[in-house]
Amino acid sequence: MENKKELAASEEQMLYAAWLEKGMLLGLALIVISFGLYVFGIIEPVIPLDELSKYWGLSVKEYLAAVNSNFLHMDHAPTGWAWMTLIGKGDYMNFLPIAILSGITILCYAVIVPVFKRKGDKAYMIMAIAEVVILTLAASGLLAVGH
Repeated sequence: MENKKELAASEEQMLYAAWLEKGMLLGLALIVISFGLYVFGIIEPVIPLDELSKYWGLSVKEYLAAVNSNFLHMDHAPTGWAWMTLIGKGDYMNFLPIAILSGITILCYAVIVPVFKRKGDKAYMIMAIAEVVILTLAASGLLAVGH
């Protein structure tokens, strides 16, 4: 009987898992939808599909420079969160579900903070808040390293 109690998930684990599942399903649905819009040509891409294979062998730096030079004609190649300015293009629209999937962990930590507070578990509450802050800063690009 004690083993079953030890194996039961806590309230915060269940809440975290529930939000993670919802975020994963949303991200997955958006990946399927955005990829369909892209591959079937419903939303015009930056790079036409028939030219895409020309860029496969390039490094990221070369790829960004070539795409900018050949298609975008922007002052600077889009790096970091600059892809958001191109979200209306089929090939960049696919980045949104990836960002959602990448960021769902931040939301999961945020939703369990009130549970820790209500339980009076300050140590875990502080750790969850720290996770939210650190992951948000990392995602923002403010903690960029190696430039």
